Amino acid sequence: MRSTAAGTAEAPVHDPQHQSFAWPFTAPLYVGSALNPINSSIIATAMVPIAAELNVSIGATAVLVSSLYLASAVSQPTAGKLAEVLGPRRVFLSGIVLVLLGGLVGGFGQNLATLTVARVLIGIGTSAAFPCAMVMIRRRAQDSGLDAPPGGVLGGLAIAGMATAAIGPPIGGLLVGAAGWRWAFYINLPVTLIALFMALRRLPEDPPLDRADSTFRTIADRIDLPGIIGFAATTTALVVFLMGLPQPTWAALVVLVVAAVPTVWWELRANRPFFDLRGLAANGALTRTYLRQALTLLGTYTVMYGMTQWMQAAHGYSTVQAGLLLLPMGAVSALLSRPLARRNLVRGPLITAALTMLLGSAGIMLLTSHSPAIAIVLVSLIFGVASAATTVGNQTALYVATPPDQIGTAAGLFRTFGYLGTIASSVIGSIVFHDGASDGGLHSLGLVLVAAGVVVLFLTVLDRRLMARAADCETDASDHTPTPLRTQRRIPRKEKRMTTPAVPTIAPERTALLAMDFQNGIVQSVAEPDALIERVKGAIAGIRAVGGTIAHVRVAFAEDDWNSIPATNKTFSGVGAAKMMHHEDESTQFDARIAPEDGDIIVRKVRFGAVSTTDLHELLRERGIETLVLSGISTSGVVLSTLMDVADRDYQVYVLTDGVADHDPEVDRVLIEKVFPSRAHLIDTARLAELLKAA
Repeated sequence: MRSTAAGTAEAPVHDPQHQSFAWPFTAPLYVGSALNPINSSIIATAMVPIAAELNVSIGATAVLVSSLYLASAVSQPTAGKLAEVLGPRRVFLSGIVLVLLGGLVGGFGQNLATLTVARVLIGIGTSAAFPCAMVMIRRRAQDSGLDAPPGGVLGGLAIAGMATAAIGPPIGGLLVGAAGWRWAFYINLPVTLIALFMALRRLPEDPPLDRADSTFRTIADRIDLPGIIGFAATTTALVVFLMGLPQPTWAALVVLVVAAVPTVWWELRANRPFFDLRGLAANGALTRTYLRQALTLLGTYTVMYGMTQWMQAAHGYSTVQAGLLLLPMGAVSALLSRPLARRNLVRGPLITAALTMLLGSAGIMLLTSHSPAIAIVLVSLIFGVASAATTVGNQTALYVATPPDQIGTAAGLFRTFGYLGTIASSVIGSIVFHDGASDGGLHSLGLVLVAAGVVVLFLTVLDRRLMARAADCETDASDHTPTPLRTQRRIPRKEKRMTTPAVPTIAPERTALLAMDFQNGIVQSVAEPDALIERVKGAIAGIRAVGGTIAHVRVAFAEDDWNSIPATNKTFSGVGAAKMMHHEDESTQFDARIAPEDGDIIVRKVRFGAVSTTDLHELLRERGIETLVLSGISTSGVVLSTLMDVADRDYQVYVLTDGVADHDPEVDRVLIEKVFPSRAHLIDTARLAELLKAA
C-alpha cells in the first residue's frame, strides 16, 4: 500500500509510528485481543472439575470447547465486516459487553446448558477484538503516512493472541486449583471492565453514521447479510461434522453441502461479497497465509490440549502441574513475538515455524510416560518458538497481502482458519485418545504433526512470491526504520517518502476512471497481476455505483497504423516493422475480469498515451468530465504519458497508486514518489472508496 497522507514526510518514519501508536491507543486493543485466545485455552484445565460438580461425563463437557470454537469461527469475519461498515470502535465495545455478560452467566451457571450459552456469548464477544484492532491499526497507519506495517504494534497483537493462548492452561490450572472452576468464567469480569474503560477513554470515535447509511436494508446490503448467513450455516455444519469424528454426523455433512452450494453461488455473483471467493483465488499470498496459520495452530493446540490430557492421564500430573509444565511455552512465545514483529519479518519466521514444528513433533514421538519433566518442557519450548514465529510471520503477511478496505474481514477469516486448525487438533486428539491418553496415542499425534509441518514448510519455501519479497520484509537493524513491504516494488532503506497535499473531494457525475492497457498480452507481464486486477475491478465497481464514467483504453494496431509509423519513432517503429499487436489478436483484447460494459467509453490507441491518438478527450468533455482517476499498465508507459497530457488539459487528476504497475519496480517507485505528486493527487483504492462514499 502506498502512502496517501497529507503533507511531506520530513520526519523519520519511526517518529509518526511512535506518536500514532502510543500506549493509550494500543493498550485496549491488546487487552481485548487477549480475551479470545485465553478463553479458548483456559477451559482445558476446568473441564474435569466441571464434569464432577455438574455430574456429567467428561466427554459431555467438550461442548464448552466446541461451542466457543464454533461461535468464534463464524463471528470473527462477521465482526471484521461490521467494523469496516459500522466503525471498529462501536463493534469493539459491543464485543466487550458481550464478554462481560458471558462471564457473569457462566460464573453463576448451574448446569451445562447455561455454561454453553455463556461460552457462545464469550465466543461472539471476544471475536470482535482482533479484526477491529486490525482495522483501527491499518487506518491509523494510513492517516500517519506509514507505508510499512507498524511492526511493534503487530508484535503486541501477537503477544495478545497466540502467546497468551499458550499461558491459558497454566492460568487455568492455578485459578481452578485455588478458587474453583467458576473462575474460568469470572476471570473475564475484571479484564473486560479494564478494557471497556480504556476503550471508552482512548480509542478514537467512529465517524457518525448517516441516516441513509444506518437503515437495516442499507447495512444488510453493505455487509452482504445473505453471504454472512450462508457462511455461518456452512461453517457451523463443518464444525459440527468435524467435532463428531470419529463417529461422523452425516446430517451435518448434508447440511454442509446444502448450505455451501448456494452460498458459493451467491458470493460469486454478489457486488460486495462477504467471503470474496474470486479475490481469495486471485490473492494466492493471502490464501497460503490462511493455510499456514491453520496447520501451525493444529500443532500448537495439540500440545496445549493433547499433551495436557496425556500428562494428567498417562503421566499422573495434577491439573496445576500440567499447566505449569506448559508455562515456559507461553513465556517463549511472548518473549519472541514482539522483537520478531518489530522487524516486519515474514519469510524467516515462517520457515522457523515450520522447522520448529517438525522438530517439536519429532520430540513428541520420543516422549513416554516415564520421560522426565524437563523433556516435556523442552518439547513445549520448541512449540513456543513455533507459536511466536508463525503468529508474527503470518500476521505481517496478512497485513501486507490484504487490501486496506478489507482488512477487518480478512483478519476475521485469519482467525477462523486458525480455529479450524484448533478444531482439527481436538478431532485428532479424540481419535488417537479414543481408548485413553496413552503413549501410543501421543506418538500418533506426533506423526500427524510431522506431516502437517512438512506441508507448512512446502507452503513457505516453495512460495516464489514470498521468496521474491523476502528482502522487502525486513528493516534496517541499525536504526529500526521500517522498510515498506511491497507486492510490486521496494523502497530503498532510509529513503524519505513524498506524499501529496490534502486530497480534494470527488464529484462522481463529473469523474471518469481510466482503465488503461489491461489487456491479455500485457497484464501477465507485471508482478501479482491477479491482485492488481482485483483492486482495479473494485475501483471500477465503486465508480459505477455512484454514477461515474469508466473509460477503457487499449493499445492495438490495424494495417494502416503499422504502415504510418515513421522510422523516427524509436519504440513503435519496431512494432510496425514486426507487425505486432494486431487489433484482432487475443493478446490485445481487454482482460475479461474488467471488460467494458454498456455505457462505458472504449478507445484504441497506437502510441503510449491514452489521448494523443484517440478521441478520448472529446468523449470525456461531451459527458462533462472534469476529474480523471488513472489506473493502468505500465506506470512508465501509458500512465506517465496520459498523466502529462491530461494535466496539461487542466483535468483534476488522481493516480491510483495500487492500481498501476510497471515491469521495472524501481522505475515505478521513482515515478510515484518523485514525478507524479507535482501533477496528480496520489490515492489508493481504499482512499478512493472513502472519497466516493463522502461524495
